[in-house]
This record gives sequence, C-alpha cells and structure tokens, in this order.
Amino acid sequence: MQLVLQHSFTLLTSLGVAVAVYAALLLLSRYVIPDRILSPELITRTMRTIRMPLAWLILLITLRTFTFASGFLDDVISPQSLGKFFTISFIASVGWMVRKCITLTRMYIIRFYDVSVSDNLKARRVHTQINVVEKILVTLLVLTCGCFILLVFDRVRDMGVSILASAGVMGIVLGFAAQKSIATLFAGIQIAITQPIRVDDVVIVEGEWGWIEEINLTYIVVKIWDLRRLVLPVSWFLDRPFQNWTRVSSDILGTVFIYADYTVPLEPLRKELTRICSESALWDRKVCGLTVTDATAQVMEIRALVSAKDSSLAWDLRCLVREKLIVFLQKNYPGALPRTRVLLTPESAKNKPRNTVSFQKK
Repeated sequence: MQLVLQHSFTLLTSLGVAVAVYAALLLLSRYVIPDRILSPELITRTMRTIRMPLAWLILLITLRTFTFASGFLDDVISPQSLGKFFTISFIASVGWMVRKCITLTRMYIIRFYDVSVSDNLKARRVHTQINVVEKILVTLLVLTCGCFILLVFDRVRDMGVSILASAGVMGIVLGFAAQKSIATLFAGIQIAITQPIRVDDVVIVEGEWGWIEEINLTYIVVKIWDLRRLVLPVSWFLDRPFQNWTRVSSDILGTVFIYADYTVPLEPLRKELTRICSESALWDRKVCGLTVTDATAQVMEIRALVSAKDSSLAWDLRCLVREKLIVFLQKNYPGALPRTRVLLTPESAKNKPRNTVSFQKK
C-alpha cells in the first residue's frame, strides 16, 4: 500500500511539473515576451500553432522521467519495450512539432505578400516557391521520422545494414522502378525554381481557360472558369506548350469583332467605342481603338481593341463593348447590318432563256 501511494505521489508530482512548465510557457508567451521581444500577434499565432505538440512533448518527457525513475511499470511491461514506446512517441512528437513550425514559417512569410492586390506578380512568385518548398520539407520530414522509428527495432536495423551492403544493386532496381515518380518529383522542384507558372496565373491548357489553383510536387490543379478542376501532372507543363496570360503582368488586351456592311460610317463607331470605354470602370485607360482588319465580298471586319487590368475584367469589358456596339448599329444604322444584295437588270433578262433571272452580288 505504501508503494502504491509512493508511485501515485510521484506520478502526480510529474504531471504537476508538466502542467506548471506548460503554464509558464503560456504566461511567458502572453505577457512577457510580446512586450519586450516580439510582436504579440506573432507570439499568439505561434503558441496557437504549436501548443498541442508542445503539450504532448512535455507530457512524454515527464512520464518517461517518472516511469524510469520509479520503476512503476516494471511488473507490467519490460523496460526495453517501454523505452521503445517512449522513443517512438518522442520521435513522432518532435516530427509533429517541426511540421507545425514549418507551417508557421510559411504563414509568417506569406503574410507580407498579399495576392489579392492588383499588382501581385511578386506575391504570386513567393507563394509558389514557399508552397513547393513546404511540401518538399514535409515529405523529407515524414521520411526521416519514419526511418528513425524503424531504426528503433533491432530486426529492421539489421535489415538496413544488409540493404546498405547491397546498395548498388538496390539503387539500380529502385531507379528503374520509380523512374517516372522521381522524374515527376524533380519536375515539381524545377517548376518551383524556374516558375513557368505561379499560383493564380491565368493559363490556357487543353483548350480550357482558368487559373492555377494548386501547385504540388507531382500534380497541378487548374481552376476552370466554370468552376471545374483540371488536374495535370507537373511534367505536362514542361513537355507541352501552353498559354500563360500573367507571366509578366496581369494587364491584357481584349478584341471585339463586328461584321458590318460597307455603308456603315467608321468615325461614329470610334466615338461610340471611346464613350463606352470612358464610362466603364472595367477599362484601365490605356488602349481603346477601332480599325478595319478585313474586307470580304459581303462585309467588312471591324475590330475594337480595348485593355483591362486582368483577364477577368477584359472578358467583361469585351462583352460590354460588343453589346453596346451592336445596339448602337441597330438604333442608328440599321441598314449597315450585314446583307446580301440582288441586282435585276433588263439587259441580262433579254439574253437569258425565259423564266430565268440574273443575280449579281454587289
């Protein structure tokens, strides 16, 4: 009975020490450190991110110290098995803590680069690099923690020694087996370094218009304009040509084609286009022009060229200009809409057989 009370007292003391250490860290992070060293917002976000793995890590260290010092569980489980359990838990807790620190570092860096602003080229570049680097670090962290956990077991350690002894043959076999996966992984790293695409870039792939939504190590998600998602392997963007509308800047030119008769006057159309653009908030006040780009036997092709800050605004502006110009032609020049002319001449009727009519396009 006295031994049980002694173990219970030691256990409660250890738990009390763990709670006291955790509470002291919380108090320091809330009242002492923010006022003297770092900003309160950063400390609050840090503690909110790492408090769970930190609490678990302190609890593990406390319980391990208690069990090995008192021998509380020696009659239930062997010290070797108990040591392996605490070692595995400690490795997992440290990996969890490092994972949270990686996420916290990413959040701290990208908070200075806002992608919601109009000129977000540098911000999108940083977001793309940070996201890919985070995924690489997390993958390496998981592999490292997994290897350390496996090395805790003696049989796995002996197996690892034998694998290292035949590393040359195993490397060749694994290289051939995982050739495509390794190539895809290196393609993701190449995308992050060279950046032919970035997060939120406007692209046209497979005949679809959309935005780059996610860039992962092995695949890329494109958000199509109608909210569908197009998932492509990373190597696709390195092996095939595609259009990137925001590679250098987000501003873009938009075209509107109107087909009208030769009798339509061009100067009123130019004035109307200028009025439409000047009254619209979609126009960026840079380019607004109207020219005849082609002439066929029936109609002439009139092109309106306008500019906008990004592709979404350019699309809306093109639709607005097209509708307004059509309404302008309908109201002011209805006879200038495309038509086919038929000319009947008495001279041609005399030389033709009876009941025939000569048609001539003008």
